[in-house]
Amino acid sequence: MKKTLAFLVVVVMVAGLIAGCGGGAKEQPKPAAQKFINIATGGTAGTYFPLGGAMAEIINKNVPGANASAQSTGASVANVNMLKDGKVDLALIQNDIAYYAVNGTEMFKDKKVDNFKGIATLYPETIQIVALEKAGIKSIADLKGKRVAVGARGSGTEANARQILEQYGITYNDIKVQYLSFGEAASGLKDGNVDVAFVTAGHPTAAIQDIAVQNKIVLVPIEAAQADSLIKKYPFYTKVKIPANTYQGQAAEADAVAVQAMLVVADKMDADTVYAITKAIYGNLDRIKAAHAVGKGITKATAQDGMSIKLHAGAEKFFKEK
Repeated sequence: MKKTLAFLVVVVMVAGLIAGCGGGAKEQPKPAAQKFINIATGGTAGTYFPLGGAMAEIINKNVPGANASAQSTGASVANVNMLKDGKVDLALIQNDIAYYAVNGTEMFKDKKVDNFKGIATLYPETIQIVALEKAGIKSIADLKGKRVAVGARGSGTEANARQILEQYGITYNDIKVQYLSFGEAASGLKDGNVDVAFVTAGHPTAAIQDIAVQNKIVLVPIEAAQADSLIKKYPFYTKVKIPANTYQGQAAEADAVAVQAMLVVADKMDADTVYAITKAIYGNLDRIKAAHAVGKGITKATAQDGMSIKLHAGAEKFFKEK
């Protein structure tokens, strides 16, 4: 019995030495751990949904083990709440909404959500201040006493309107406030029931194009000095110019400010994965451009314009690379 036991011990030791010396079959590499990545976008008819779909496709092709999918949602505010509840891993949101969430202001007053970080800003969503020419409005100062559609109550657009008016020393007491959604404001302008409307959207905006076909419109400018002061107070704004002829009858370019559509990530995601996702997206921008026209404005060089929250460490590593 002792001889048998000793023999078995020797066999096991020799087998271990052979394996250790590489004499046995080569070990197969372990498959990458599966990573399920949910991307919150917006409505299926909007811009966020096709962009999110393209991002999911890029991630699946370029990040080992990734299983990403884009889902239609109620957009920015809804996406923040989905991040808060751990229902999604990545989300497309406006940078001002992100700022409000992490700082507990505006629609997130006393409801701070700060369990997410920034990856990149993507493209501008311009605050377009659209007036009917017959209203005689040429500057923000002319809005006093006018019927002004400021956006739906509690919306991001309404916050934009209030902040811009405040910059010019105008309060809601100085205007005839109309809390109207984007669609309602467009109808109000066409019907002559609204003098001027704040619209936060990428330009050109189809609804404004439609108004301009039937009515002479004016894009009310925000002068550079006022824009600089506004940005100093609210760092999520950036300066943009709306080119001449963006809309029918618009002969001159208009100075404006914009918020930025941005990509954010749950802060629990590890830095290596966020780095790989960021690198994959910015290495395949042609696919993003093919998904939607706004993709042409997405570049590595502008990825921190208007960044309103802290960057995730994985994204920060990527953007620091030459």
